[in-house]
Amino acid sequence: MKKYPRWPIHLALIATCFVMLVPFYWVLKTSISGENIFSYPPSIIPRHPNPFYYVDVWYAIPFARFFLNSVIVSVMTVIANVVLNAMAGYSLTQGFRGKTVVLMLFLSCMMIPFQTTIIPAYLITGKLGLLDSYLGLALPMFSTIICIFVFKASFDAIPHSLIDAARIDGLSEWKIIWKVMMPLAKSAMATNVILSFIWSWNNFMWPLIATRSADMQTLPLGLARFLSYQEDSTGALYAFCIMVLAPGILLFLLAQKEFVQGLTSGAAKG
Repeated sequence: MKKYPRWPIHLALIATCFVMLVPFYWVLKTSISGENIFSYPPSIIPRHPNPFYYVDVWYAIPFARFFLNSVIVSVMTVIANVVLNAMAGYSLTQGFRGKTVVLMLFLSCMMIPFQTTIIPAYLITGKLGLLDSYLGLALPMFSTIICIFVFKASFDAIPHSLIDAARIDGLSEWKIIWKVMMPLAKSAMATNVILSFIWSWNNFMWPLIATRSADMQTLPLGLARFLSYQEDSTGALYAFCIMVLAPGILLFLLAQKEFVQGLTSGAAKG
């Protein structure tokens, strides 16, 4: 079999990566230079870089408080997603009456945008007395159907004989999930952590509706508040974006291998 050189593929991938990274570099450059993004010709190297725009963001609004709120809500969302989605995904790997109906119901619900469920979610959260609280901010995102199917695909790839052996050894269904299935589904767990964290971290609409006090606002709301304070805020705005994006990018870089494996688990068998 004739082997073709792989360097053209690598060269094309490098060029594609370069094109995709240009916007990120431009945001970083503008955050330390404050240059006009509409200036022509644009400068590739930042002129007179300084960190003052990051200082402006820190002191113009209670950034530390907004950051803490986002961290607390995102951590609660991540923990709930891993626990609830793992249990739901495991249950969907078992045979039971009406399983097809449940799967079709889940797939149907995936086509319903969250905006259409905001009113019932708000009424339920209000009845529970959780408005303007950390639990109320995280509750609507405690479980996501996409992440449930990620766990289901990962669990389906595990030999069923292993589950039967665990049952013969006397393990309950709870222990099978946490002691047998979860250690073998680290990629699905990483995918759940990354997706649920990013979705919660970047969520704007629900915190806008569910919060009443400024002390409970998250970073996306803080960005809107910051823009209302600043008139000429190009450099500071991009600095704010860098400070908000950094945790999600760092988390993805730390678990990118498991993330890709989690998204592709169950795609091939044998």
